[in-house]
Amino acid sequence: MNTLTEVVLPGKVEPEGLELRERPLPAPGPGQVVVAMEATGVSFAEQQMRRGKYYDQPPFPFVPGYDLVGTVLTTGDGVDRGLAGRRIAALTKVGSWASHVVLDAADVVPVPDGLGAEEAETAVVNGITAWQMLHRKARVRAGQTILVHGANGGVGSLLVQLAAQAGVRVIGTASKRHHEALRRLGVTPIDYRTEDISARVRELAPEGVDAVFDHVGGASVLASWKLLARGGTLVSYGSAATRDDEGSKQLPVLKILARVMVWNSLPNGRNAYFFNVWAGRSFAKNRFRARLREDLTQVFAALKDGTITAQVAARLPLSQVAEALRLAESGTVAGKVVLTP
Repeated sequence: MNTLTEVVLPGKVEPEGLELRERPLPAPGPGQVVVAMEATGVSFAEQQMRRGKYYDQPPFPFVPGYDLVGTVLTTGDGVDRGLAGRRIAALTKVGSWASHVVLDAADVVPVPDGLGAEEAETAVVNGITAWQMLHRKARVRAGQTILVHGANGGVGSLLVQLAAQAGVRVIGTASKRHHEALRRLGVTPIDYRTEDISARVRELAPEGVDAVFDHVGGASVLASWKLLARGGTLVSYGSAATRDDEGSKQLPVLKILARVMVWNSLPNGRNAYFFNVWAGRSFAKNRFRARLREDLTQVFAALKDGTITAQVAARLPLSQVAEALRLAESGTVAGKVVLTP
């Protein structure tokens, strides 16, 4: 095969405005590999990007796709030839919605034998985000209680399982249709549509919770901060509430960052973070890569041994990317929508 197929985001468009394009398949340069994509995903980042609202997206046009799982086809100079034929995973931010992708070999992480591509895909950006927020930011411990907003989502569904693995009690917000599935995971669910979240959390944890994981942003961040026990940690990692707002794409994140700075200056024993999975890459690339490999290997191990379960919401080919994006944006699915070649 001498060509690749990719999805191009030409500007601020509805999902049907995404374009399929074919172009010659490039050869890998020194230190690079060419990967045949087996599975990539639709995350909140791409939903924001098509609106021009993701805070550090590249200029239009570009190929979206935050992560992928695939097989190494060819290797460039200086790369171990033993990588050819290996299934790998990679975090890309953009570029993964394509049948083939050129990557730096140093950025790929081996996928364990016996773990399927679609399973593994659900745990790349979502798994890294969940693992690092739990263990590197909140530093959860057995016996603690946490609140997870969007507990049925791509990140949330992995986060609640990893928390349970660590012996943590989980309260999770989700619409009613997802409550039974969450109970089976050991989560105490709250219906964010019909219940007063803060009042219900106070009933379940009168002294406050030890950590809150908030992807909602906006007013939710303030409410989440108020629910923390002394010594607790708020981890904000998105601004879903402002998804459809007009105006600056940076402003919602800047507002959260400003609040985080103020809260961390207060002598109240609580901590706040805005989590960015890419933090540190620009000035400590090797450390970033080592940490990514270490953490994703832990997530894959938990996925392979059944400690956590992949949540594949739907599988669609790249040619049906508009349908996949609409499904992911509908808020009706649990887990991650996966794209295949």
